[in-house]
Amino acid sequence: MKAQGYLIFGLLFALLIAVFAVVNGNDVSFNYIFGTVKWPLVLIILGSAAVGGLAVGFFGILKVVQLRNRVRRLESQLKKQESLQKETIVDDHQKELMNETIDEPQRRYRAAEEPKRSRSQI
Repeated sequence: MKAQGYLIFGLLFALLIAVFAVVNGNDVSFNYIFGTVKWPLVLIILGSAAVGGLAVGFFGILKVVQLRNRVRRLESQLKKQESLQKETIVDDHQKELMNETIDEPQRRYRAAEEPKRSRSQI
C-alpha cells in the first residue's frame, strides 16, 4: 500500500512538472560549461527533472546497498555471538556436571560418615 502511495505521488509530481513545462514553452538561452544553446524551456525543465530523478535514484540505490552490507555484517556478528554464547552455556553446563560427578563421591562418603559420627557421640 505504501508503494502505491509513492507511485501516485510521483505521477502527480511528474504531471505537475509537465504542465509547468508546457506553460513555459518559449526558447531560452541555456549556458553550460562548453557553450550556450537556445532550447525551449520545456526541454530544460523536463531534462532537469529527469537528471534530478536519476541522481536521487542512484543515491537511493547506493544507500540500499550500504544498508544491506551492514545488515549482512551485523547478522554474521550476531551468529558469532550466539555461537559463543552457546559454547559458554555448554561449557558452564559441563563444568556443573563435572562438579556434580566429582562431588558425588564426597557426598556419599559424608552420608556414610554421618551415622558413624552420631553413634560414636552417643
